[in-house]
Amino acid sequence: MSSRRSVHVAGFSHVNPVPAASRIGPFVFSGAITGRDPHTGEMPADVETQCANMFRHVRDIVEAAGGGTADIAKMTVWLRDRGDRAALNREWEAMFPDPDDRPARHALAADFDGRTLVQCDFVAVLGDAG
Repeated sequence: MSSRRSVHVAGFSHVNPVPAASRIGPFVFSGAITGRDPHTGEMPADVETQCANMFRHVRDIVEAAGGGTADIAKMTVWLRDRGDRAALNREWEAMFPDPDDRPARHALAADFDGRTLVQCDFVAVLGDAG
């Protein structure tokens, strides 16, 4: 029997048959997280709203896995336009306000399909192995 558990969140899903994240023991690995509106499923036109939605999804996914944002060890973020870091950093600092208590982060440029302007994934380590 597998110790892996798929993590699903209302208002967030992938087009392909993959969960929002996968948990094995204390480790949580998310799939790609975009900034789709959690109520309509539509992709907002502006990067500010996409970033806000993306961070909301991050919080919802890590909580559905049994943890919290303090358990996130690393985030990787892809931006269509690297000049959009200000919008990314506003949400980053809102979620992780203490500069001495932030996860590692790597931001990269990406060529997305459609209206996607930003996406991320994360790795979290939860305090319990359940």
